[in-house]
Amino acid sequence: MQKSSEIKFKNSYAKELHEICERCFPVGYKGSEILLKNYSLAEELGLNKNFVNSEECLELFSGLSLSKSSLPIAQGYSGHQFGYFNPQLGDGRAILLGEITNKDIQLKGIGKTPYSRRGDGKSSLGPVLREYIVSEFMHRAKIPTTRSLFAIKTNENVVRETEQPGGILARVAKSHIRIGTFEYAKTKNNEVLKSLADYSISRHFPDLNETDNKYLSFFAAVCNKQAMLIAKWMSLGFVHGVMNTDNMTISGETIDYGPCAFMDRYDPKSVFSSIDHNGRYAYENQPIILVWNLSKFAETLIPLINENPGKSLNQLNEVLQLVTPTYQEYFYKEFSKKLGLTKLNKTAINVIEEYLKILESHSIDFTQSFRDLSKMIKKTEVKKSVFSDVPNFNSWYLKWQNQLCQKSDIRMDDINPCYIPRNHMIEDALIDAMNGSYSKINKILNVLENPFVESPNFEEYGLPALNINQNYVTYCGT
Repeated sequence: MQKSSEIKFKNSYAKELHEICERCFPVGYKGSEILLKNYSLAEELGLNKNFVNSEECLELFSGLSLSKSSLPIAQGYSGHQFGYFNPQLGDGRAILLGEITNKDIQLKGIGKTPYSRRGDGKSSLGPVLREYIVSEFMHRAKIPTTRSLFAIKTNENVVRETEQPGGILARVAKSHIRIGTFEYAKTKNNEVLKSLADYSISRHFPDLNETDNKYLSFFAAVCNKQAMLIAKWMSLGFVHGVMNTDNMTISGETIDYGPCAFMDRYDPKSVFSSIDHNGRYAYENQPIILVWNLSKFAETLIPLINENPGKSLNQLNEVLQLVTPTYQEYFYKEFSKKLGLTKLNKTAINVIEEYLKILESHSIDFTQSFRDLSKMIKKTEVKKSVFSDVPNFNSWYLKWQNQLCQKSDIRMDDINPCYIPRNHMIEDALIDAMNGSYSKINKILNVLENPFVESPNFEEYGLPALNINQNYVTYCGT
């Protein structure tokens, strides 16, 4: 059987960027239990099934043992949180064990680190299970994301308003380098900043090492990745909830599923986070915050672009000016695919915009609407179409049909999920999980395994709550 000692961790971040991280060790939790195991992801990482099911695996990922090849660290980072700069955040409850197959393996909720400040470094089980469900759905829905390897229940309760079961998430990412990481490096000195930039380029964009101004090219590449990512969020009705600069990755992966949620009815002003009182991170504001966050990233790179700060700023601004049109292009491409349109022209854009106005004005379920359209094309019987009582729908439908390509219905079903992690179903499952029953969690994961394929056995999972979006609130879990 595979042994923990045989798992070869690389520790490139710990070795090359020791100025912006701190060595620390997991606390370790006896009597823990792995509730959810991601066998397919484990296989990708070279962890065989026997090891995943072993006591040795449990000990490693609950912090009771440590691979000889691992140099565990907590990463330092800063961040603009709701627009205000916090110079020192960092992994207050997460420890990076190292890299396997060039992927970060991190334990989240594992105990205090040098960045914990007044926190206990622990996590309750609910947020761990939520992140496992949502991140793995995002992967299945073809959205760049961090992944979840294991969800672990500890033998220790944590206090979050009330006593709750403790949890650990074994998280996998291309890296955990954030815009906030660059903000933190900038508070050190230019050499540290340059080392971080060189490391990030070599790890995520190695081809840029051959460009004339690799740091400017790096900025443009990150801008492009993030513009593409936010467009994909928007196409799925996903609201991240806390788009601080410390929650935006250089790799272009979605990270930190705290107060996130999915829209049921289409409402651009949708906000679900308990702490977002002014709607800064509302669904419709995500593209705006994208540009704002990238401007903060640009500020960190000024010393690297050109010896003349003024010239650096001009060059960075030129790239930054392209972010909004680049995002809009990705946005309309995503929605044209969702509507089965092959030609992206002014007419197609008008069709998309008119469609979204119909959804908004009639409070129509976002996810269900696209599947109903597909059924209409295929002449499949729809029990109760979401468009049944929409008076201006028929005129839009004719315009849309004139723009359709052949076999649009097939492509639409491949693009538009019939199942998403509906907010009310996640909450219902988490309540049961807090009481020791995990059958609903497992059922949701089974449904979301292939979110594009409709099954008569899962009909209820494709429907919104009766009082959609009413008073639904999410929390960050800290």
